[in-house]
Amino acid sequence: MKKSTIRSTLLTGLLVWALMCQSCKQKHQEETKEVEKEVSAEPEKPEYFLLRPEVEKAYGYSHAVKIGNDIKISGAVSMDDEGNPTAIGDLEQQMKNCYADLDKILKHFGCTFDDVVKEDIFTTDMAQMLEKSAYRAEIYKNGFPTGSWLEVKGLALPEFMVEIELEVHKPE
Repeated sequence: MKKSTIRSTLLTGLLVWALMCQSCKQKHQEETKEVEKEVSAEPEKPEYFLLRPEVEKAYGYSHAVKIGNDIKISGAVSMDDEGNPTAIGDLEQQMKNCYADLDKILKHFGCTFDDVVKEDIFTTDMAQMLEKSAYRAEIYKNGFPTGSWLEVKGLALPEFMVEIELEVHKPE
């Protein structure tokens, strides 16, 4: 084969390869732009909920925050609308009061206790909490969530004996 024919064949091959690479590069850039559009979707803004606005503003927290399908609920304690402890000395009633408040928050977001995926309980008296915990079966009728139970030295106010936090996943 002549040198000029070999050179011409090589140049033609390189040109075809370069055009194919350019085509692949353009296709890859288009695919990347599509993926970037999907990934760069507008982030969801948090939705805040205050159960007792004056109390929560005074202490500097929101009782619940929803982002997307997930809701984080701050620890519920047994208090009245002015922030005063209720059911002092009665752990079982304090627990019931906590669940009543949590139910109000869940309903605000269109959820039930069936949507709870994690429950953390803090108590100043674990022995008594274990005695009274059967009440939770009335709350979680379709299965218990994950979570932790911790005995603590104290809660926000000395009259509080139990505090319950929840994490919720709201189905679409």
